[in-house]
Amino acid sequence: MITATQLTAIEAYAKKRLAQDHSGHGTDHLMRVVKLARRLAVAEHADMNLTLAAAWLHDVIDDKLMADPLLAHQELANQLTTMHVMPGAQKEIFDIIDHMSFSKSLNGTQTLSLAGQIVQDADRLDAIGAIGIARALYYSGHVGEKIYDPTIAPREQMTKEQYRNEPGTAINHFYEKLFKLEGLMNTDAAKGLAHQRTNVMRDFVAQFKAEWEADDRA
Repeated sequence: MITATQLTAIEAYAKKRLAQDHSGHGTDHLMRVVKLARRLAVAEHADMNLTLAAAWLHDVIDDKLMADPLLAHQELANQLTTMHVMPGAQKEIFDIIDHMSFSKSLNGTQTLSLAGQIVQDADRLDAIGAIGIARALYYSGHVGEKIYDPTIAPREQMTKEQYRNEPGTAINHFYEKLFKLEGLMNTDAAKGLAHQRTNVMRDFVAQFKAEWEADDRA
C-alpha cells in the first residue's frame, strides 16, 4: 500500500530527477502521464496510489535517459526505503517500471499488473497525437537524428538493441513505433483515445510527405 504522504514524496523525487531533462521526458511529460493514469485507473477500478506512484517514477530508471541505469535503480530503491515504502509495494512498482517500455517488448512480451497496464497505456498515449508529434521531433533533434530521409526505409523488425542503437529518422519513428501503439493499448478507455490520436499523426505524416515533395496542392 502506498500512502498519500509517500505518494507526495515520490512525486517530489521524480520531478527533481527529471527537472533538467531535454529529451521530451521532463516534468511536463510526467504530469500528463499521471493525469492520464488517474483517468484510466478510475475507469478500470485499479489501485490508485500504486498506479500514480508508478506513473511518477516510470522514467527515473529508463536506460535511454540515465547515464547509469543500475545506479539509478539502486538509488530509487534506497529512496523508497527511506520513504518507508514497504518491500511488497516497492516490488510492485519495480515490476511495472522495469517492464513497461516499448523497447522491452521488442525482445518478448512483458507481463504487467492492472496498474502496470494503465501506466503503460498512459505513457503510450502521451507518445501519440499532437503531443506525440512534438515529442518525436524534439527527441530526434535531441539525439541528432534526421527529420526525414526517403532513402532510409522504416525498420519492420527490430531488437531492443537495434531500436536503441541504430540510427533512424523522426518520420520513420512513426512507422516503427508510434502507429503501432494504438493496437498495443491494454484498456478500453485508452484504446478510444489512441484511435483519435493516431489519426492526428497519420494526417500529419501524410501532409509532411506531400510538402516534402512540394506536392501539397489542394
